[in-house]
Amino acid sequence: MRTILTTLGTGRARSLRAALTALLAAAVAVGAPFYFAPFQVFQLTMVLLYAVALAGLNLLVGFGGQISLGHGAFFAAGAYTAAVMLDRYDSAHLATLPVAAAGCFLLGLGFGVPALRLRGLYLALVTLSFAVFLPPLLKRLEPVTGGSMGLTVDKLQPPAWSGLAEDQWMYLVVLAVTAVALLLARNLLRSRVGRALLALRDDESAAEVMGVRLSLHKTLAFAWSAMFAGVAGCLYTWVIGFVSPDSFSFVLSITLLAGLVVGGLASLYGPLLGAAFVMYVPSVAQDVSDAAPGVVFGLLIIAVMFVAPTGLAGLAGRARDAATRRLTRTAPAAGRTPEPAPTTAPAADPAPADAEPVGAPPRTEKE
Repeated sequence: MRTILTTLGTGRARSLRAALTALLAAAVAVGAPFYFAPFQVFQLTMVLLYAVALAGLNLLVGFGGQISLGHGAFFAAGAYTAAVMLDRYDSAHLATLPVAAAGCFLLGLGFGVPALRLRGLYLALVTLSFAVFLPPLLKRLEPVTGGSMGLTVDKLQPPAWSGLAEDQWMYLVVLAVTAVALLLARNLLRSRVGRALLALRDDESAAEVMGVRLSLHKTLAFAWSAMFAGVAGCLYTWVIGFVSPDSFSFVLSITLLAGLVVGGLASLYGPLLGAAFVMYVPSVAQDVSDAAPGVVFGLLIIAVMFVAPTGLAGLAGRARDAATRRLTRTAPAAGRTPEPAPTTAPAADPAPADAEPVGAPPRTEKE
């Protein structure tokens, strides 16, 4: 291992390791629907679409430093955009995805205006109000949204040439969209927009002095976040085939925020871990206690945050760093030959303080 690192260099070794890890993860992800049962494939599909929504929320909260409790409303907007297009206009499934993304991006731009003057708890309260009043509004627009009964649409069906089952095809399509969304989020964070968001999160005054336009980037943060949520909502309509106002209450927004915090803020892998937490932990809580699953869910969140204060992504990073330090310490010691101990003559005992020098005349009694 030490020879490989010396030959390739640290940077190339890291790139090679990242590439091999990505290929292994892609192989496992593509092969998953052919190994698990249909219900388990459905759960994995939900994890992927929740990861898209959390990736957008991570841009706003984790990297932008702004609090939002209305992310579920953008999720609902994307879901209803796809459902209305499929039910009222008989559109193709793939045609609903760009429309939902563009519509939620514009909605996020308009909603980002209050973010210019509000921050902290005041901004969180405004975003929460958006998530609270949207479900009653959807019930009022019965000619378009179907009211309280919602809309039932056809699920995305596999083509005949694929030879895949419905759940397998749905999983692979959602996996492809999720991969593109996460790659887009990664590139955004490495661009000027991402650096501006990080500067705004750390110190707005210093960022403004350096030339960062606060109004532009705060609004864009909401727009990008809403776009990712709209894409996730569109995928939700494809997978479930049914939307109703009660499916998008304000509890969804709080659950998404809790999932992001548990997964890890400002982490590229946090949305995936948080999405798995959002999907699987409520079902585990339901199995533990049918009477009070919410209590079990809350206790599990507290336990996770106690063990990993920076989220599950931070816990994995700390474990990886500890293993790297351990390998770094043991690798040089393993290749080093022990040196023989030096053989030196024993040092002579120091003369006492009152000893007479050699050749000195004998002392008399007066001395």
